Parts: sequence; structure tokens; C-alpha cells
Amino acid sequence: MAVMRKLLKVIDALSEASGAVGKWFAVVLVLVGTFETISRHFFGAPTIWSYDVLSMAGGALYLLGSSYDLKHNAHTRVDLIYSKLNPRIRAALDVAFSLLLFFPLMIVLLRYSFVWAVKAWKIKEVMFSSFWYPPAYPYRTLVTVGLAVLVLQGLAEFVRNLYFAVRGTPIDQP
Repeated sequence: MAVMRKLLKVIDALSEASGAVGKWFAVVLVLVGTFETISRHFFGAPTIWSYDVLSMAGGALYLLGSSYDLKHNAHTRVDLIYSKLNPRIRAALDVAFSLLLFFPLMIVLLRYSFVWAVKAWKIKEVMFSSFWYPPAYPYRTLVTVGLAVLVLQGLAEFVRNLYFAVRGTPIDQP
């Protein structure tokens, strides 16, 4: 059990680090968005690169922050009934829905994003939504990394919920 607790702590630390890196992409979004707005509306000089940078920074923020959000239970959910249930029943429901929805979807997304990233590196893919043509392979890799950390955090939450549903006590307590 001590090994499992250590592994869960490592996954949690990875999600915290992912969120810490991801939040800097929010700064990029604000700075680039502000620059583009001022450049376009006040000086009549729109940039050719801002759309791609904003798209990639937004995707990076979303994917790197997703595992952090899962760790802190910050994802949006409609919980009219869920919040009123017994904690062990909630944990059991989380286990069931993880098996039915979360893991199948995440495994498919992770597989395809990995294939996409490898292909992007092989062909030195570029974004072609503007005439700037920035390299796409770093972004494709970031998508895969973000999804991988999300799957790991999902696995950690699955273990915690399963343990709590069966034992009635959190796994993180000795």
C-alpha cells in the first residue's frame, strides 16, 4: 500500500506541474490577444501570426490544465443528485463512469494524438491556417503529453475512488 500511495503522490505532483506550466499559456493568451487587438484596431496592422499562437496557447492551456482540474475536482459537472449522495456511492459512481466513459474516450484520444504527433514530427508538419506556417509538431506533442497526464490523473482518481468505495476510508490516509 505504501508503494501505491507514493505512486499516487507522483501522479499528483505531475498534474500540479502540468497545471503550473499550463497557466503560463493564459499569460500568453492575454498578451498576444491584447497585442493583436491594439495592433489591428488602433494601428490598422493585423498580425499574420496571432491566430496560430492564440489557438496553440489556448489548446495548451486547456490540455495541460485538465489533469490539474481533475486532481482538484474542478471540472464542470451537473450535480443536482450527485452531491446529495453518500460519499461511498459517489465514489462507486465515479468508478463506474470512469470505466464506461472516461477511460475509453481518453485511451482513444491518447492513441490518436500520439500517432498524430509522431506523424507531425516525421513530416515536419506546419500549421497552414495562416501564411506564417509555424511548426505544428511541438503543439501536437503537447496535446499528447497533456492527454497522457490526464489519463494518469484519471487512473489515480479511479484508484482512490475504488479504494474508498470498497473500504470506506481514503487511500491517502495511513
